[in-house]
Amino acid sequence: MSVSTFCCGALLLGMSVVPAEPGQRDAREERFDMIRDQLEERGVTDPRVLEAMRSVPRQLFVPDALRDVAYGDHPLPIGHGQTISQPYIVAIMTQLLEPRPDDKILEIGTGSGYQAAVLAQLARHVFTIEIVAPLAEQARKLLPTLGCDNVTVITGDGYRGYADEAPFDGIIVTAAPDEVPQPLLDQLRVGRKLVIPVGAYFQELDVIERTETGFKRRTIFPVRFVPMTGEVEKSPPG
Repeated sequence: MSVSTFCCGALLLGMSVVPAEPGQRDAREERFDMIRDQLEERGVTDPRVLEAMRSVPRQLFVPDALRDVAYGDHPLPIGHGQTISQPYIVAIMTQLLEPRPDDKILEIGTGSGYQAAVLAQLARHVFTIEIVAPLAEQARKLLPTLGCDNVTVITGDGYRGYADEAPFDGIIVTAAPDEVPQPLLDQLRVGRKLVIPVGAYFQELDVIERTETGFKRRTIFPVRFVPMTGEVEKSPPG
């Protein structure tokens, strides 16, 4: 595994993660419209999550040719067969995770780094694992330019989580396994949550809370994510 660390710890919520530049006003307006029309209208109410989504310049996390549609209500391809989730999915998964300022969060599936950048404003540290090396390298280069140094980017297979830093105060997965990987459950702190899409063709977004005696699981709604790859493909169905 290749590991790099960056930080957003000093970022003040409500401030842009990058200085304003000529020509960026339209993107900020689109971001504010996104908050109102796509998030608040659909029940994203956590003020910290809304402020984090308002602060992160999503257009920097998509290919240049797609920047004009970065704030659309849909996922976008980011290369290598992967996608960046639609803004609503990023926001609702973050809200369901309930991150706290002192939390240590694990993300499986860095992609271009957008979800990690959002989480970086809401938690003490984010560990994010990406199996596609070029995408991990892209996030590794982009995040520090946004002032994010509480994000550790790891190139590798996320199926077994990251035992070196466990337990985690929250785990979020942005690719769908057929079954929930046991190592992720094992690395979750008691009283905290794992947010994960589960299923093959038909997928559901699940929230799993670890209790003193086991796990409580609830399904939120149907979703469509790229499949988790790597070791999970060799694991027998649970």
